[in-house]
Amino acid sequence: MLERLFRLRAHGSTVRTELVAGLTTFLTMSYIIVVQPAVLSGAIFGQPTGMHSGAVMTATCLAAALASAIMGLYARYPIAQAPGMGENFFFLFTAVPAAAAAGAAVPWATALGAVFVSGVLFLILSLVGAREAVMNSISPGMRHSIAAGIGLFIAFIGLQNAGLVVKDPATMVRLNPHFASPDLLVFFTGLFVAAGLHARRVRGSILWGILAAGALAVMLKLALPVLAPQFAASPVVAESGLVQRFTIAERVLATPPSLAPTFLQFDLRGALTLAMAPIVAVFLFMVFFDTVGTLVGVAQQAGLMQGDRLPRARQAFVSDAVGTVAGAALGTSTVTSYIESATGVEQGGRTGLTALTVAALFLVALFFGPVIEMLGGYAPITAPALVLVGGMMLVNVRHLAWDDYTEVVPGFLVLLGIPLSYSIADGLALGFISYPVVKLLGGRLRDVRWVSWLVAVLLLGYFVLVRSQL
Repeated sequence: MLERLFRLRAHGSTVRTELVAGLTTFLTMSYIIVVQPAVLSGAIFGQPTGMHSGAVMTATCLAAALASAIMGLYARYPIAQAPGMGENFFFLFTAVPAAAAAGAAVPWATALGAVFVSGVLFLILSLVGAREAVMNSISPGMRHSIAAGIGLFIAFIGLQNAGLVVKDPATMVRLNPHFASPDLLVFFTGLFVAAGLHARRVRGSILWGILAAGALAVMLKLALPVLAPQFAASPVVAESGLVQRFTIAERVLATPPSLAPTFLQFDLRGALTLAMAPIVAVFLFMVFFDTVGTLVGVAQQAGLMQGDRLPRARQAFVSDAVGTVAGAALGTSTVTSYIESATGVEQGGRTGLTALTVAALFLVALFFGPVIEMLGGYAPITAPALVLVGGMMLVNVRHLAWDDYTEVVPGFLVLLGIPLSYSIADGLALGFISYPVVKLLGGRLRDVRWVSWLVAVLLLGYFVLVRSQL
């Protein structure tokens, strides 16, 4: 049955490979189960929004499971979905305050309404083929740049999550020199184990790296206060994430929190006002281009592109559009395709069975909250997977036509724009706006499709008239 549905042999895969790939993807993105409730409830920054964190956690798992299952069964791609990280911060810092300023009685409900409206618009654009047209207009050089840019992005996120790259007021970022920090010990252990096993072509190498990092974290948490009390009391240890945030699960099972406080609580009437129109537009922009970028990047990495096209692209777009609409109804922010899916692809995932495995694990996670919180809540455990896969995705730059500056310049803007703007959507926008202009000035107008010009004009108008006003 699985062979008939997913054509595993035709994709050079097996059930075991797909299951391991799904587990690897889930572990690298499981942090969202912990982070999403903290962000939407406002607890992470000490500014409560009124949303019930337990209900948000349940909504997040259900929305991720639904969207990933649709992706796996309908589009049959190894791409997992869940509420997006950029979108949730926009929800907290911009959508909720905007709703409050507009006089909403329950600002978070109006913000959820904006998510719902953007999801419906997103679904319409997917069904009429608008997103597919945009995707098919992307040149081969741009596709390779998107994949490499996403690689740099997730590697940068991994280095930040590990604590190896930290903020600096003078230079924005710098290297953390405290290599004796338990956070860095956990990170480097996971990275070296995964890299070494991957070099030896061991199946599940990234998963083994995550498990090795998790095992060391547990051992350090238990042993440091007993075996090295003076070292444990030093600032480098006492202020580490291992001490401050990592908690060993006291139990394995837990009852899922009730969904009632957020289920169908979105305020549709409040969202359909002129004051909330820019918020809806930004949500739509973010999910549209985040998904296009992730699908192109991960599909390119997995070798799923057929020439300039991604087969079943419309089905893939519909899956995250439905996920966003359902997520808003359940009580969580915009659902989108996850760049962490690249970790599963690197482990051999090539079919929808990988995404279906992720969907099942999100449902299981509802009952294994303490364990998921232990692994997903301490970033140095999963950071090695992001760094390693990011480096692997960077190899796409070798396919760029480096002697054609009309391809290299827009591609380079995407390559740098994604990690430096900390947004796939914004990085793509730089490339999409510059591509037809550079082609025109370079005397290569015939290379540009009309869709590229339309997207460039719409994006330019969006930034001038909408984003710059927020």
